[in-house]
Amino acid sequence: MFAVAAVALGALLIAGLGGLPAFGHYAGVYGREVAHLAVTERKATDVVNTVTFDYRGLDTMGEEFILFASSTGLVVLLREQRDERRQADERGDQGVGNDDREPGGEPAEELVTGRGPRGTTPVLSAVGRFLVGPILVLGVYLASHGQLTPGGGFQGGVVLAAAVVLVYVAGGRLAMARIRPTAAMEVSEALGAGGYAAIGVAGLIAGGRFLTNFLPLGTPGSFLSGGTIASLSAIVGLEVGGALTLIVSEFVDQGLLVGVRR
Repeated sequence: MFAVAAVALGALLIAGLGGLPAFGHYAGVYGREVAHLAVTERKATDVVNTVTFDYRGLDTMGEEFILFASSTGLVVLLREQRDERRQADERGDQGVGNDDREPGGEPAEELVTGRGPRGTTPVLSAVGRFLVGPILVLGVYLASHGQLTPGGGFQGGVVLAAAVVLVYVAGGRLAMARIRPTAAMEVSEALGAGGYAAIGVAGLIAGGRFLTNFLPLGTPGSFLSGGTIASLSAIVGLEVGGALTLIVSEFVDQGLLVGVRR
């Protein structure tokens, strides 16, 4: 079944690629219009983010809420599963007893040693810890400068979450726990999702339409330009970073629990 589906998909991809215009001969009318008008109308020099957070900002809100709903569902399922296993351990039904855990339910050895995944070397740990700071700065830059340069909230949020993953790879579960308080990540995700909708409602109040770009547009090339584009990009970065970090941390906790039970 996979082979048949792969052949069919491959044929469709080849047919689609064959119908693309030659490089430098883009035939899209709307794309040309946006390229000529975006900087003039919105004072933002990154046309892609102008489209994402302004011209089709409502679609972007839907994409953000898809991530919000999926991450929330995953967290609920994993936590429910862990609660069931811990209750079973307390009853002595199966697996490892409570002696192998700290009072909080985490593997005692991991909490004491803070070890990373198997195979982590001193060189990897040193390089990883050195790169955490620059990656965080890059993530903040991408999320806050989406109106000026390539990037934006989605890319910036992913980079911010990657810094947390690097902390785990380089320093272990204990080091990761110190920089990712679960409550703060949940608040970050909620503020990102709710903040986008709040800016949309503010536009409705200020201009009569949802997500109206009501803030001063500023000067092209300056940090305070693009109106609400910069705010929406930063809000999305907050939500994406919080959601992905929460997902990663939940998977790490789940993996540790399964590993101890083995």
